[in-house]
Amino acid sequence: MSVDKKKAENSAAASFDVEALSALYRTMSLIRHVETALTRLFANGEVPGFIHLSIGQEGVAAGVASALLKQDSLATTHRGHGHVLARGMDVTGFMKEIMGREGGLCKGRGGSMHVADLSLGILGANGIVGAGIPIALGSAMAHKARKTGGVAVAFFGDGAMAEGVLHETLNMASLWKTPLLLVCENNGWSEFSPTSRQFAAKLEKLAEAFSVTYAQVDGNDVQAVAEATRIATDQLRAGKGPYVLECSTTRVRGHFEGDAQKYRDAGELESVHEHDPLTAARKLLQEAGVDTAAIDQAIHAEVEAATEAARADALPRPEDAIRDVYTQTGKQEARA
Repeated sequence: MSVDKKKAENSAAASFDVEALSALYRTMSLIRHVETALTRLFANGEVPGFIHLSIGQEGVAAGVASALLKQDSLATTHRGHGHVLARGMDVTGFMKEIMGREGGLCKGRGGSMHVADLSLGILGANGIVGAGIPIALGSAMAHKARKTGGVAVAFFGDGAMAEGVLHETLNMASLWKTPLLLVCENNGWSEFSPTSRQFAAKLEKLAEAFSVTYAQVDGNDVQAVAEATRIATDQLRAGKGPYVLECSTTRVRGHFEGDAQKYRDAGELESVHEHDPLTAARKLLQEAGVDTAAIDQAIHAEVEAATEAARADALPRPEDAIRDVYTQTGKQEARA
């Protein structure tokens, strides 16, 4: 191999890494801008219900989503804004949904904890801890039965590690070798309690008990998450059975927006930004000559436009509240 050719290959490899990290950074920046906008909208009373923000955890959402293919599916949690945005959910439709508007992706009925988009394989968020895990298992079984080549992803927090539904899912997924990727976002907090006070075991040991492959990764390193997910999905697509990926991450905001977090040590709260996945990725990109400020400005404009579109959209009509809820509604309309 000539020196020039080797240089060219090295240059191409470096360029590819920058492009890949730039794409991951865009996704993380989008999630951060959307959720930062939601903090203001919620404080202004423009968002109905509760919201649970994933600020600080964007590296997991962006990294995992980067390894997924069109045919894949996912189920997420009450803290799932980042997962659905990383999957490619339309930002305007998302903002309308969170703000309870008629043009929302679920016609304003789902809101933050029930947003879904089946066209993207997003099976929905869920307000019950761990409840998305068996839904994803069902989707994984469908992928296997229909030979779609797809994998199903179940996002869950460390609070769900003590839920029996996770243990049952591990058992069934292992018995039937389903293409199920279980992604645990371990931020150390189960609502208002340290997870160490409510779960006696370790996720690694739990996976081992059911003969499920386990890997752990730094969730604040978006490139590491992307690579770990690629390895996991390669194994899943090869038919080798379920996979558990535990991502260590950091929860910056409270359990819900408005939670003052008085149960957390002041020193811990002051240090959470030291682990910011955006800061780490931004530093690498700027050293490579990438204009991250331009990326952030473009995304800020996109989120602002989506917010204004949501504000201008109509509220759902009360008489439409039960439309599309029961299948017989459609039959009645057809007969009429």
